[in-house]
Amino acid sequence: MTNPRAERVRQVAALAGRPARERSGRFLVEGPQAVREAVRFAARSLRSLYLSDEAAARHPEIEAEAAEAGLSVRRGTAAVLDAMSPDAQGVLAVADRLTTTLEEATRRQPRLVALLAHVRDPGNAGTVVRVADAVGGGAVVLSSSSVDVHNPKVVRATAGSLFHLPVVTGVALPAAVGALRAAGLTVLAADGRGNLDLDDLLDAAGGAAPGEPDLAGPTAWLFGNEAWGLPDGVLTLADAVVRVPIRGRAESLNLATAAAICLYASARAQR
Repeated sequence: MTNPRAERVRQVAALAGRPARERSGRFLVEGPQAVREAVRFAARSLRSLYLSDEAAARHPEIEAEAAEAGLSVRRGTAAVLDAMSPDAQGVLAVADRLTTTLEEATRRQPRLVALLAHVRDPGNAGTVVRVADAVGGGAVVLSSSSVDVHNPKVVRATAGSLFHLPVVTGVALPAAVGALRAAGLTVLAADGRGNLDLDDLLDAAGGAAPGEPDLAGPTAWLFGNEAWGLPDGVLTLADAVVRVPIRGRAESLNLATAAAICLYASARAQR
């Protein structure tokens, strides 16, 4: 492929926008790390794979593993790959949109879940998926009012973790909370106004007092919007509201940082 203005190139580049993703049912996977993980863990969802000659020389394992998975690789010039996506570093794939349902995710009996309510920032959403994967979480659920998980910025921020664990999207928040609770998870909202302290819960894990949430048990953490957090109406959906202690003078923590602290606390308690 040598023509940056070719129709195929324009079609691939258009997937950076939501309308094209919704029309086609496909999305972009950009960069060597994300594409490598997609080839290894979600090869059946990949519709096309593109590498520049330079990228193929730098990452020969991607082309080799793609061939083992029965995937064909199209080579293109650096200009073609850049026209498809300036953020792909010469490595790009087109994949079918994720379709995991909440029922499918809960059927696996996850012990640790991240639930995102009204989270709009792509970087934060993608980072939470990556953290949930790192701690061994069972699923990530994004409410219907949250950012599109197929947004290229979200996909890049997951660094390939999008293909490692179930990610459920487009679920009404009350329905998500109800389904997770029915699956045996305690729903904890992370909020600075919480009457419970995360450190105290971690100290008591495995032997929590009656009526207190036990971090050693199956837990779904509910995280809110970057700007306004969790409204009172959403907090009432949770079984308890937990604050991350701040010892210094910082006013607050951003969403991704707070989520990492809470998820790692639960993962430690469950081990």
